[in-house]
Amino acid sequence: MTVIRNLDELGVRIDACTEALEQKFSGADGKRHVLVCGGTGCLSSNSQEIYESFLSRVETGGLADRVTVNQVGCFGLCSQGPFVKIYPEDTLYRLVTVDDVDEIVNSDLAGGQTVDRLLYVEPTSGQKTQRQDDITFYKRQVRIALHGCGNINPRNMDEAIGAGAFQGLRKALSLSPREVVELVTASGLRGRGGGGFPTGRKWQFAAETEGDEKFVVCNGDEGDPGAFMDRSILEGNPFAVIEGMMIAGYAIGASRGCFYIRAEYPVALECVGQAIHTLEEAGLLGDNILGTGFSFRLEIRPGAGAFVCGEETALLNSIMGRRGMPWPRPPFPAVKGLWGKPTIVNNVETLATVPYILREGLEAFTRYGTEKSKGTKVFALGGKINNVGLVEIPMGATLRELIFEVGGGIPEGKKFKAIQTGGPSGGCLTEEFLDTAIDFDNMVAAGSMMGSGGAIVMDEDNCMVDVAKFYMSFICDESCGKCSPCRIGTSRMLEILERITEGKGTMRDFEELEELGEVVRENSLCGLGQTAANPIQSTIRHFREEYIAHIMDKKCPARICKSLITYRVQSDKCKMCSLCARKCPVKAITGMPGKTPFEIQQDLCVKCGMCLATCKFEAIYIR
Repeated sequence: MTVIRNLDELGVRIDACTEALEQKFSGADGKRHVLVCGGTGCLSSNSQEIYESFLSRVETGGLADRVTVNQVGCFGLCSQGPFVKIYPEDTLYRLVTVDDVDEIVNSDLAGGQTVDRLLYVEPTSGQKTQRQDDITFYKRQVRIALHGCGNINPRNMDEAIGAGAFQGLRKALSLSPREVVELVTASGLRGRGGGGFPTGRKWQFAAETEGDEKFVVCNGDEGDPGAFMDRSILEGNPFAVIEGMMIAGYAIGASRGCFYIRAEYPVALECVGQAIHTLEEAGLLGDNILGTGFSFRLEIRPGAGAFVCGEETALLNSIMGRRGMPWPRPPFPAVKGLWGKPTIVNNVETLATVPYILREGLEAFTRYGTEKSKGTKVFALGGKINNVGLVEIPMGATLRELIFEVGGGIPEGKKFKAIQTGGPSGGCLTEEFLDTAIDFDNMVAAGSMMGSGGAIVMDEDNCMVDVAKFYMSFICDESCGKCSPCRIGTSRMLEILERITEGKGTMRDFEELEELGEVVRENSLCGLGQTAANPIQSTIRHFREEYIAHIMDKKCPARICKSLITYRVQSDKCKMCSLCARKCPVKAITGMPGKTPFEIQQDLCVKCGMCLATCKFEAIYIR
């Protein structure tokens, strides 16, 4: 590894790496380049085997001199993975299996013929699309935090430099620390971890606080159900996050940084660890970086996966070896954080955005967004949506654009019911909010929040009481128990929801549910408890009639709550084939094949739905 000793040498390296990457993507180097997704989602679907198969086939097929194979980060469209991309044509293949490798090599790499059956199919039009940039899912996106993900090898420093890494640091080191803080402040960047606190102001507090030692902490402990934004950035371009931490360290006068990444993210931990080691060897981390006198070192602290450790003071306690529980503020970490020293805590997405601001300038960043929420936001889009995956859209885009354009709409023509944003701390937004511009303030005004970026879409088949129960169950499991309002209040709310979904609820329960929500919100110590009742309050606000149906009519309109539904056989439609009885796991279905219609014994039925899924004649119905 060649050591980069000063800013001039960094500039030379940047120019060389940029040219090499441009030639690769444009085809000017005369080669074809295969990119295989190495994100966690695709790895779980055998993309590692696909990658290794490409390496083997290219070698044995005599193509090694004109074809390269590279493993890159997440492409974003996770429901369609594993992905394989071919440059310079920008051909994107989806749902690739190991068995498809030979055909891609023989038809495309060797013969120049696109494998049409592996191209993406637009969910609304049914049209096949070859180039990634022409796919509707990607057209609406602006990749700032996700820059480089899906294009570069996250373990290759030169590819990261070619994609823009360390140009922002180079600019920062040419300015004074105060000027860097002022630049980030002027950008309007707000924390992407959920709170939306102005990043520049947080940095300013730490910069103005005296201390013999200061720290920069990267919060990689995202814990919202269904959220994987930070994980994908760390897996796809860890160099961008490290660069953001270095810029932050220079701005506030910190010489030490710490990654706090949950241990359930082994690929992210490995990518970050390798990136740190590579940068240390190259002289871009350590003492007297680039001969500027700026010193900065990084370490990694794996977290145990506690949701409450997403709260910055609980996170800092965990780093210090204490139990992950929040402390009252003030003092704020920017004044008194790790080991009593000034500390700034920014999440992965925030830090990955900082280099773009320094590299491209204020105008390039602030042209996206709204007056009070500049730039872009990454969302993990999931649930009842055609295009499940990771998206980055400009602030100010509407929920309708997110769901029906980028997300491709609701599967099977079902009706949109709600979208839960902000995870367990957020709330659900209904059809009336589809044209709401997405930003920090608008989402709160609508009764939810943007949070770290989880976005779960629900259709007509979802029970909103059951949704509220799911999130409250999660909150109860994740509460640290330090304060009584959260520890006791959330448990009581969960008990009430369980009674309602079991058909045992009363209107007094309903009233207590609303009252408890306010008590927990007003008296809890940290954000976990203060926002715990949000899913309940928002579902009551928009779907009050569903709660009433569960309580008064003892019915679940969506037919989800097992205690309130029964499976029955419509005798005039039953063909007496016995398939349902043979598939029933508890032998609750009786009858004589070919002689008498079958019946479901309600005292034995566990309401698994196997009979409904099995019957080919629509003779099973839910009552």
